[in-house]
Amino acid sequence: MAENTKTSERCTWCGQDEIYVAYHDTEWGVPEYDSRALWEKLILDGFQAGLSWITILKKRDNFRQAFAQFDPQIVAGWGEAEVASLLQDPGIVRHRGKIEATIGNARAWIAIEEREGFDQFLWNYMDGRPLQNRFQTMADVPTQTALSQRISKDLKTQGFRFCGPTIVYAFMEAVGMVNDHVVGCPRHDACAELARS
Repeated sequence: MAENTKTSERCTWCGQDEIYVAYHDTEWGVPEYDSRALWEKLILDGFQAGLSWITILKKRDNFRQAFAQFDPQIVAGWGEAEVASLLQDPGIVRHRGKIEATIGNARAWIAIEEREGFDQFLWNYMDGRPLQNRFQTMADVPTQTALSQRISKDLKTQGFRFCGPTIVYAFMEAVGMVNDHVVGCPRHDACAELARS
């Protein structure tokens, strides 16, 4: 956790929960350029659908263990036996549709990765640079944008599921494609400095 980050100045969505605060202070909004890590975060955001992010965050280590450290090359080869086993795992969200989508999404990831790189596929929408928003309050932050709608549509065309425009926008915020820390939050400028030239 950043030493100079005052609780009163943080984005209000993370509240006081230690796990949530640490996530806000060290991960959320940091530009991510690793293809596999991007896939993991998109999958976790898909599992969040209908739930709170803190629920997923608290189960993240369990998800990593259950899904072979989110190695899409391994997950893509899974079938009904693995789905049945995962549906018995109390450490994750046991939702058949989301589990089956993860397997299909691994296959879609491989196709994109082999063609151009999943990182390139996503960051090309941004010309390789994070969008630096300057929202004053969390109420100003949108839940989706025209761009997240476009990326969602394109991901679905590539075979992805559980990637609607709201999920995609939350993902874009998480991986630093957009910097949605409010301007009064110390992490806003810190994340802006991390943006690639």
